[in-house]
Amino acid sequence: MKTKDWILVVASLILVIFIDQISKTYATATPESWLGPVHLILVQNHGAMLGMFSGLPAFLRIVSLSTSGFFLLSIYCFLQYIIPIKIFKLRIGLSLLIGGILGNVIDRTLFGYVIDFISVQINHWHSPVWNIADMIQWIGYMLIVISLIKQGHLLWPDQNSRQTFWVNKKFQIKYAAVFMMTGLLLTLMSLVFSYTYLKITLTEILGQNPGAVNQYTDAFLFSFLILVLAFSVTLFMIAKIISHRIAGPVYAFERFLNEVLEGKGLTKSGQALKLRAGDDFIHLEKLAEQVREKIVYWNSLKAVEVVEYSDEEVN
Repeated sequence: MKTKDWILVVASLILVIFIDQISKTYATATPESWLGPVHLILVQNHGAMLGMFSGLPAFLRIVSLSTSGFFLLSIYCFLQYIIPIKIFKLRIGLSLLIGGILGNVIDRTLFGYVIDFISVQINHWHSPVWNIADMIQWIGYMLIVISLIKQGHLLWPDQNSRQTFWVNKKFQIKYAAVFMMTGLLLTLMSLVFSYTYLKITLTEILGQNPGAVNQYTDAFLFSFLILVLAFSVTLFMIAKIISHRIAGPVYAFERFLNEVLEGKGLTKSGQALKLRAGDDFIHLEKLAEQVREKIVYWNSLKAVEVVEYSDEEVN
């Protein structure tokens, strides 16, 4: 994409966070009120969606949910990187979705809870209480779904022979396993350090009270293992995509050579090797064209020799 397009994508993320925080500042200073069916009422949500994780100790709840939010930010950056073509609606949808999530993450980091203040009441039905960030997230979801339905073929062209991620399964699984195991080893090292530090610190603070110490350390282990599981799956998927960008060009080049050896596309206007945008080894396109031109050239010389030989026999 062009620089101005990247600026719009990033600016939409920042703008969502800004609007969300301004609206929450206004809601905090405004008493409860009604705007038709819209009920403005200030609520402190100590969990995530629908109050999940609210049973965790306060500091672990804040740390776990805040870490999850910034984990999603890293996924957002990676997704923006790997989208090979300009599907602007998809990119903006991702920005709105992650911007809304981060708006709530900021609340949780600063206050330990999310500020919700909007609900709707129609007759006896009363909706859950939500905020601007939640609303923008759903707009982001809709943009992502719409763009995938309408422009999904641009992400994975129907006519592209590489219609699977597993173009070299043995290499890709090995690559993904090494990638994931490296990340896991570093994560487990962090787990041992942080768990030991937490347990010793709590013992110093709480004294010889194993029950209280275990309450916090068990909750910490549970939260950490959930994050490790999500991190492992993400690492595997990232390695799968990166390995595809490595193995894919080699696969396409091998397929091109096999077709050339079979005599396909051996004309001056024959189909050239075309790799995906973002693939590694993009120089293989030029090399493949040179190979095809050389073979076309040598075939033309052989054809001339055959014609001359036939003429000599006739004479």
